[in-house]
Amino acid sequence: MKSGIGVSFPTKRLKHVVVLRRIAHVSAGNSARPYVGLEHIQSDTGRLVGDATQGGSTDGDTVSGTGSQSIEFEHGDLLFGKLRPYLAKAWLAEFPGRCTTEALVIRPTSIDPGFLRNVCLSPWFVGTVDASTFGSKMPRAEWDFIGNIPVPVPSVIVQKAVADYLDHETEQLDGLVAAHGELLGLLTEKHRAMIACAVTRGLDPHAPMRDSGVPWLGEVPAHWSVERARWLFRERDQRSDDGAEELLTVSHLTGVTPRSEKDVNMFEADTLAGYKRCQPGDLVINTLWAWMGAMGVSFGEGVVSPAYNVYEPTDELDPAYVDALSRLPVFAQEAIRHSKGVWSSRLRLYPEGFFRMSLPLPPLSEQRQIVAALQSKREQLSRLETAATKAIGLLKERRAALIAAAVTGSIEVPTTARDAERIDDHEDEGRDPPQRGTLSQDFWASPALDELAAAQGVGPLDTEALLGTWPGEDDDGFEDAIDELRHAGMRQDVE
Repeated sequence: MKSGIGVSFPTKRLKHVVVLRRIAHVSAGNSARPYVGLEHIQSDTGRLVGDATQGGSTDGDTVSGTGSQSIEFEHGDLLFGKLRPYLAKAWLAEFPGRCTTEALVIRPTSIDPGFLRNVCLSPWFVGTVDASTFGSKMPRAEWDFIGNIPVPVPSVIVQKAVADYLDHETEQLDGLVAAHGELLGLLTEKHRAMIACAVTRGLDPHAPMRDSGVPWLGEVPAHWSVERARWLFRERDQRSDDGAEELLTVSHLTGVTPRSEKDVNMFEADTLAGYKRCQPGDLVINTLWAWMGAMGVSFGEGVVSPAYNVYEPTDELDPAYVDALSRLPVFAQEAIRHSKGVWSSRLRLYPEGFFRMSLPLPPLSEQRQIVAALQSKREQLSRLETAATKAIGLLKERRAALIAAAVTGSIEVPTTARDAERIDDHEDEGRDPPQRGTLSQDFWASPALDELAAAQGVGPLDTEALLGTWPGEDDDGFEDAIDELRHAGMRQDVE
């Protein structure tokens, strides 16, 4: 069998350097051994995420009640996910336990465990295994194939050196990925905070405020009105004659969008005749899921489920302003107060309930100013999100390439204490360390956000405007968190 890679190291078939633990047990749910499911193993990194449990799993191969089928593993065993192997799930056990039968439990015998873990995370190994799977919805690989894959087996000294080297280098890469992931989370929260502040408090931080008399709104600018929805909307109940219009759907995540843009397999009626028509600017509320925030404004013509409610706004409202307002989490909470139902998951927001809701009403010209300001700010945040997302992708690619190159002998790694000292000396002197393949020293640096954006080709960022607190908004700590990320040195000296 060909491995599909150019390996500088000698190779052996995997089954000749490991032992497979095959025995599955049906153990009680209160087993003393912690349980590890595939959901506990992070893709690509070989790390355990979440907490190993004393009960069952969500992998789909266990049953609740009297017991569940599992395989016992010991400290030092390698767990490799054979279900959907493209997810690249391989974990080196740090304690004895039991795991899902969707993982192969491999005991290294004549190969270094850390080296083996990196081999199993290599793109060429994962790709080879994935190509052998059967089943479309739940693709699985079999040990009879995996065990015959040739794997690199250099000397024990080299194996340990490669494992130590990759542990150190991938830790830096994972730190950078985590930092950029944190940045994306901060940007999402910042966007939500900006919308909430702008649509309920306006853009002028010096505007006189007054109590709105509505608990969920609090204070609003003194010149704004507060009106019941019944005076701002009319229910539209026009039905499609032939169902030829485009079908729209409503989500708490994306608002109103064409169903054709969604990757869903939900039941769809044979005909859309009788579905409710909506026009551009109409507010559409998913009656059954309003408590989750499934509402928004349609910016195109189409039809929606007869179970939805469609509302036509008056000329006093800008549709984009209504869309921003209706998708606030606090708006959904207010909708719950006016919904009917015994359980929270069965609440329904009917027209009479919606019409009782009180809404802020800025002057129409100010609504349009708010929408324009939010759009401008959204574009700035989007450029930064693009930069961070591209950086995460690049870092993951570098990580995978580094592992593949190291375990196959395509790049040299330090194998003696003297080699390690030479690398440390080069770093202390500010020079590129030797034996690092194509990775340059500046790759490990944590660039400023504007430098990152330029490197990713997303154009210049107005950093001051981006990081400035939104007018009238309380300091939410966003700027301090971003500043810390910008100036954090992700590479730590190893003592």
